[in-house]
Amino acid sequence: MKTAVNLSCVAGVSSLDLIPLVKRAGFDGCFSGVSADVTDVMTVASRLREEGLIYQSVHAPFTKMHQMWESGEDGENALAELIACAENAARVRVPIMVTHVFIGFREEHPNSLGVERFGKLVKRAEELGIKIAFENTEGESYLQAVRDGLFSSPAAGFCIDTGHEMCYNRSADMISKYGAEGKLFCTHLNDNMGITGPEIFWLDDAHLLPFDGIADWDGIAKRMKAVGYDGFLTLELTTQSKPNRTTHDRYASLSPLEFLTLAHDKALQFAEKLS
Repeated sequence: MKTAVNLSCVAGVSSLDLIPLVKRAGFDGCFSGVSADVTDVMTVASRLREEGLIYQSVHAPFTKMHQMWESGEDGENALAELIACAENAARVRVPIMVTHVFIGFREEHPNSLGVERFGKLVKRAEELGIKIAFENTEGESYLQAVRDGLFSSPAAGFCIDTGHEMCYNRSADMISKYGAEGKLFCTHLNDNMGITGPEIFWLDDAHLLPFDGIADWDGIAKRMKAVGYDGFLTLELTTQSKPNRTTHDRYASLSPLEFLTLAHDKALQFAEKLS
């Protein structure tokens, strides 16, 4: 199976500077963020082609995702930004755009307006010939609403974030619930220490290397095999601890290339469980 990693994984190193190191570490591809400015993805795409790497996916902005479910101009602007990002992905032939469906830890109120807006995004993705992979985050009821309303489209599916599954979804089986019947489009493989306090909060979303936390990687592999996943094994990592945490101190002595090489080794270790 091919492997990929996010281009924001090493704190203090730019995406463009990281690309040749990703190649040297052994990865087949990368994913990056995407904005409404096509210049960003065009530059990344050009550098990836120079290195012979695949532009596996892009990650849409997520700080406005609560507005997708709210009436008013802000919600329409959030939708317009997502559609512009999808169009930019298509321009550089990136096949998948990952998006969150919500942000925040308040009481959950999914509604038909939000599903309708995401439906417009999916419709545009159909026209562009790309796929939208909805990621499990906090606020799972919003993901359920999108699944129930939109997963009949071949352009709509799921991105499993293994770390989010533990720290946001209470280790419920997101893969079987949202990835069955060919709907698991891609992965964000990472680890953490689970829910460490009395409440679910973003500080637990550590994005450690696989096998460096408490995730059940045998179980994850079994569940991915059960839904027939055979796509990229894409990691979403960081070398930096969350505020007032020390989870990533173990990586402090590693150079960027050493960290990426270790990450690639971990990806291959997980791939063996899928073979």
